[in-house]
Amino acid sequence: MLRKVLQIKLNSFFELLRWDKPTGRLILLIPAGWSLYLTPGSNPNIDILLKIIFGGLLVSGLGCVANDIWDKKIDQKVIRTQNRPLAANKLGLKTAYLILLFLILCSFFLTLSLPEKGRILSIALAFLALPIILIYPSSKRWFKYPQLILSICWGFAVLIPWAANEGNLKSLVLLCCWLATIFWTFGFDTVYALADKKYDLEIGINSSAVNLKKNTKITIQICYFLTSAFLAICGFLNQLNFIFWAILLITAFFMQKDILKVFPENKQSIKNIGNHFKNQSIYGGVILLGIIIAS
Repeated sequence: MLRKVLQIKLNSFFELLRWDKPTGRLILLIPAGWSLYLTPGSNPNIDILLKIIFGGLLVSGLGCVANDIWDKKIDQKVIRTQNRPLAANKLGLKTAYLILLFLILCSFFLTLSLPEKGRILSIALAFLALPIILIYPSSKRWFKYPQLILSICWGFAVLIPWAANEGNLKSLVLLCCWLATIFWTFGFDTVYALADKKYDLEIGINSSAVNLKKNTKITIQICYFLTSAFLAICGFLNQLNFIFWAILLITAFFMQKDILKVFPENKQSIKNIGNHFKNQSIYGGVILLGIIIAS
């Protein structure tokens, strides 16, 4: 009996951190990989690579816990989120706050272990990122385009690895990689927001899917185009070979093609939204592979 209770609690912890859903973790780690393998120095060693991966998992979990704390009452009104641990009362708010604090402390101590040349800058970026990550879940209540704030959060997944590896942020390649990540995130999270658009309108909360209205489709298309364009600039500046260019062109085509499957909005398109999100992790991962091979 005790074993069963512990198993249920453990499962609830993993659900709260979303560690049972790898797509969301991958789609955060991928831009970190772009950043690390586009740095002008040598390719990252295994130590820094593992620390960035572990850090990404911690920060991703941190963001999910903060999101569920903010959205407990909202999640209870949305079919897709009704069974989340806090919304379904599988875990209490006190437990969630303790987990949140634990993740913050783990992330901080991990940052302290980064290479000395980039440690201070990485810590400064982490302190800058933390309040934005914690505030983001509330933004749907007071900002029309909360996906933009999420994009800024995602951008730190590019800045911190670069800072850790290089000790500075002085690079046009970094700027383009950061912009690619910003536009990519805004695009795929706007698609993701389409799944809850009906409920957002009923509850009265914001999303880019709600407020862009008829411009939603073209905005996502532009975001994905700019993602590919800025990654292309990265490839040009780093003199990546033809393998990268072939992969980037193919993925750019399929990224645009996938948008058509979620418009016009209907029951079938709603079903395709989950696939779209998973596909983005595949496209982003393939681009990362292209960068690694072509470097």
